Amino acid sequence: MISFHSEDIAIKIQQKLKLKNWLKNVIAHEGFSLGEVNYIFCSDDYLLKINIEYLDHDYLTDIITFDNSEEEKLIEGDIFISIDRVADNARTFEVSFEHELKRVLVHGILHLCGYFDKTDEQEKLMRFKENHYIALFN
Repeated sequence: MISFHSEDIAIKIQQKLKLKNWLKNVIAHEGFSLGEVNYIFCSDDYLLKINIEYLDHDYLTDIITFDNSEEEKLIEGDIFISIDRVADNARTFEVSFEHELKRVLVHGILHLCGYFDKTDEQEKLMRFKENHYIALFN
């Protein structure tokens, strides 16, 4: 089950059912089954507090993914997304807010599937996967 929540902001997610089905298809295509994934939309301030408290990182980020999976090949987790960062990144990369939101939504799922973006090589693969799946949404 995929759920969308908001913490300290108000946001209306467009095409919720289509987004959920798309994310379920990404999970299946990567060879996993869906357990429970919660997306929590929040502000920069809210996500910064989480970043400091849980990861000891004192900087803004667009997404933090907590993997709650206990079984192999079962995707479960909590994905926190800063809507402030998504909006800023959309302006920076000159894409729509909706496009950037899709990128971040699938980015969290890819983390839960075992993809990382710490090295240049990992980041290159992550971007490739993001772009591939965004193209499938459209």
